[in-house]
Amino acid sequence: MFESKLPNLGTSIFSQMTALANQHQAINLSQGFPEFDAPELLKKQLNHYVLEGFNQYAPSSGIVRLQQQIAALIARKYHNNINYEQQVTVTSGATEALFVAIQTLVKEGDEVVVFDPAYDSYQPAIELAGGRSVHVALQAPDYCIDWQVVANAISEKTRAIIINTPHNPSSKTLKAEDVSALKDLVKKHDLYVISDEVYEHIIFDKEAHLSVLTDAELFARSFVISSFGKTFHSTGWKMGYCVAPSELMKEFRKIHQYVTFSSFTPAQHALADMLELKPEHVEQLNEFYQQKRDLLIEALKESRFTILPSEGTYFLLLDYSDVSDLDDVEFCHWLVEQAGVAAIPLSVFYSTQSHDKVIRLCFAKNDDTLKRAAEILCQL
Repeated sequence: MFESKLPNLGTSIFSQMTALANQHQAINLSQGFPEFDAPELLKKQLNHYVLEGFNQYAPSSGIVRLQQQIAALIARKYHNNINYEQQVTVTSGATEALFVAIQTLVKEGDEVVVFDPAYDSYQPAIELAGGRSVHVALQAPDYCIDWQVVANAISEKTRAIIINTPHNPSSKTLKAEDVSALKDLVKKHDLYVISDEVYEHIIFDKEAHLSVLTDAELFARSFVISSFGKTFHSTGWKMGYCVAPSELMKEFRKIHQYVTFSSFTPAQHALADMLELKPEHVEQLNEFYQQKRDLLIEALKESRFTILPSEGTYFLLLDYSDVSDLDDVEFCHWLVEQAGVAAIPLSVFYSTQSHDKVIRLCFAKNDDTLKRAAEILCQL
């Protein structure tokens, strides 16, 4: 009998809810992808490079122009002058970068601290490396990290801590005191950090994104993961990158070359052009998504939902305690089947049972879609 390496995994909640949304012709605010298209320049340049014959393997670490543009972006935003040749690797999406970073660090018996609610790729990648996830649960409504609880969770087997800021699904961001506490634990216990920063350019209310890249001491022991899909509304391209110190990146690339070897060549050229010719797209992303967040919040003001703060990402959390007594999974099924709006239950992001009555909505949608969804939700 075949023995599964991941026996507890099935179809993801994202696939389930999208299938239900399609089945019931519901408004899909569940899966986190934009309803609108990628920028015209990006599509035009992709087509240009395909037609010009840029269709063979790129260098495994990425084309030089794109590595240079990534380094230039990091210098502008985080005042960190990295070595693009030695410290930047282009990947087939952020999930590949996360997987490779975890495989690079984690050995048989190692432990990795993960904050719940957590992106669902972390734990399987840790288990496939022979490690064990140690989950620290964050609770509604503030989802703040108690660093003493984290300290208590660290053992002699702990190898790394995975952070995610802005955080999916809670939409919270790490603050200066969080970075300071993380750095203290890393130094004290000789740990590494995997920093999932795929929503780094979507942060609200004029707050700064506190990237690991802004702290030289912390970056020296970190892998930083980013996503072009989130930044350029092109999640289907599966393009991302990892930035790390040269010694760590050398080991990262050993594994990356046997996972995808290299990533989609025409897209790399198009992304390099986009970063060089339209830097304002990245600079305006905060404002673009804040308008959508604020529109949805305003449209939901007369509803019976309690709206939780969204500090970043393109997600908004709603507490439905005044709407239903169902648990969050049952409520999301009812919501899509009976009301015609698809959302994601937050409990699926926890390793242990969560009784919070909280759902996640994606507002990376056209304004009319958000208004129609809010109108339905206000009638509940």
